[in-house]
Amino acid sequence: MVAPAVPELTEEVLHEAIDARTESLVSLRELGPPDLVHLVKQPLKSGGKPVSIYHHVTGVDASSSASLAAYINTLAYREFGPSATSKTLEGTYCCYNAFSRVDMRVHAPFPGSVESYCVDERGEKRKATDELWFETYLCSVLRAYSYADDGTGDTIRKIVGVRRFNPVTNTETEHRFLSAAEHLFFRGWQLGSDSVVQVPNLVSNHLTTGLLKYFHTTGRYASGINLFTKLRQQNVEVASLLAKVLFMGNEEVQGIRVLHEALKQSPMDYVMLDTQAEFLLKKAATAATPAQKEERLRMALGCADRSTIAAPSEFGTWARLAEVYVAMEDWENALTTLNSCPMFTYQDKDTPVMPEPRDIHLPTLAETRLDEIDSEPESRYSEQVDPSLLNLRAASYRGTFKHAYNILTEMTAKIGWDQLLKIRSNVFVMEDEYREKQEASQYPKKRNASTDALRGTPDPTPNGTTSESGDEEDQEGGDRETTSNVESGSQTLEAHSAAGDIERPSSAVDPEMVKQNDEGNANSKEDHFSRLNNKRLCERWLDSLFMVLYEDLRVYTIWRTQMAQYRAQSIQYKKSAEEWEILGSLAERLQHVDEAVEAYRACLAQRFSPKALAGILKVFEKTKGSTRDTVAATIRLVTWQYRWYSEFSPELLHTVRMLIEDEGAVKIRSIIQATNLPQSVLDLTHHYAALCATFRSSGTDG
Repeated sequence: MVAPAVPELTEEVLHEAIDARTESLVSLRELGPPDLVHLVKQPLKSGGKPVSIYHHVTGVDASSSASLAAYINTLAYREFGPSATSKTLEGTYCCYNAFSRVDMRVHAPFPGSVESYCVDERGEKRKATDELWFETYLCSVLRAYSYADDGTGDTIRKIVGVRRFNPVTNTETEHRFLSAAEHLFFRGWQLGSDSVVQVPNLVSNHLTTGLLKYFHTTGRYASGINLFTKLRQQNVEVASLLAKVLFMGNEEVQGIRVLHEALKQSPMDYVMLDTQAEFLLKKAATAATPAQKEERLRMALGCADRSTIAAPSEFGTWARLAEVYVAMEDWENALTTLNSCPMFTYQDKDTPVMPEPRDIHLPTLAETRLDEIDSEPESRYSEQVDPSLLNLRAASYRGTFKHAYNILTEMTAKIGWDQLLKIRSNVFVMEDEYREKQEASQYPKKRNASTDALRGTPDPTPNGTTSESGDEEDQEGGDRETTSNVESGSQTLEAHSAAGDIERPSSAVDPEMVKQNDEGNANSKEDHFSRLNNKRLCERWLDSLFMVLYEDLRVYTIWRTQMAQYRAQSIQYKKSAEEWEILGSLAERLQHVDEAVEAYRACLAQRFSPKALAGILKVFEKTKGSTRDTVAATIRLVTWQYRWYSEFSPELLHTVRMLIEDEGAVKIRSIIQATNLPQSVLDLTHHYAALCATFRSSGTDG
């Protein structure tokens, strides 16, 4: 398998990239940025000044200084012989150890001996011990999975010039990885966690996330079960991870037994309760009868509700409870629960902070040449995009806000926007109700129509604030004057009535009826305010989500209305490829799958788009669509990834593995080979299929 090309970013000043990395060490919070590889080269032409170039890389074996020095050597001697234009003077490899918070470095001068050391957050040199290298190796594998692209290209575009390799290519390297994970498992919380987890713990951190992602990608469930079974003997909390791997491997009965036994020992472990609720929720979706679905959802509700009691400050427990209520179609409780979710600021992955390079060289390997892919960058540059599509805020949501928005869009897809607004007004205090209550609280409790009419109703002030002191004094004086007039008028009416001078008009209402009506109105107002007191105030972030959802729905409705009008008139509806890509993402966000695929296909008809192709591939996987179409999409995504220096994507490897599991390795290899594309391009996807054979995935030969 040919290695990806090597991108080169040229520095303005020698070693400024290494200096910038050293300065940024103090601000790193999680797994750290991708590894930095820095080379100083001397042009062979006489009088040429040394230049320094660098690139980033993930997935290189970082178990020792020798393995990193070997990587530097492959770069140093890549250009060798009469055609070489420069020689390498020195190379430096920087790899972050997130456990001990130090940057491990290997410096290799040519010629000369290799020096290895580490730099701490203060920029001071320290000795690189074997234990530090052991920690660094595990961090490098986890980073390779964390920084891998999901096929859409979003991760690749974040950092320029990153080579991505597969850190675990066979059972031998798998054994080394899992041994390191077992040895350092109980320190995993030190690495931090995903942005939806408030407090990293033993089973919710970047180490456990990486392990679960590895087992999901490769299908090596037996290895995962063995690992977590051993760790469970040391701590019962690991039962949740063991159960998750058992569920992945379709050993559901054993997974339920593991959770049952563990919850006897630790009945308020929120991760185990949440794992149960997630499992029951999935089983309810595939229930054969409504009675089965109702029973499973009832059990899921009990687990999810208990997990919120066990961990009230965690977002995941409340989000799961909201999802259960949505599945039960209990919309009011779903909104109330969603409103109770604790929201966290999204913490993005650690990224390199580098000075602006003097020059960027992004070479292309001949093996990745494909006309539709090569023309993508030029096409993107010339496209026009409607500003209303660029300003859709939901597209930028991450972490807890993205998850909460997905729950809200799921509700909207099931009941519609109008019904969602009605439920919202039943659950939350609306602005007009709040204003009405504020106004009511400003008046005395004993009121009648006469005093209201004579006194007049003052204009409400913004945000419930009181008026200036002078206005208050004027109002009090007016109130006293009005009250005295009312009292004198009442005395006069009583005197005339006693003398019999006043005749009751024929149209007059019986005073007893008036009294009853007044009491009835008072009671209805009391009932209204009682209901108002039972309502909740909508959190500001959720109120913002409603506004963002409205904007998404508005743009989506305009698009679909215009499409229908153009079709009725047999006129082609024209948009740029970038606009079609955004519309596809919008429809996917609003859970309109068919419309999303339609937009993505329109985008691909104009130019290649990894995001559009990945969106279609996701639908194919869910709906078990055409195998040939799935393979064709996978081949192009693998090629695009390799074009941008990534030979490894966990999601694409998982796609190939599932294809082989469903159809068999022989059939999938035949479909790949029968595709009318260059052989060098097909070999890239064959490489993924070969990995599945190496790991003896289901459906492979032997």
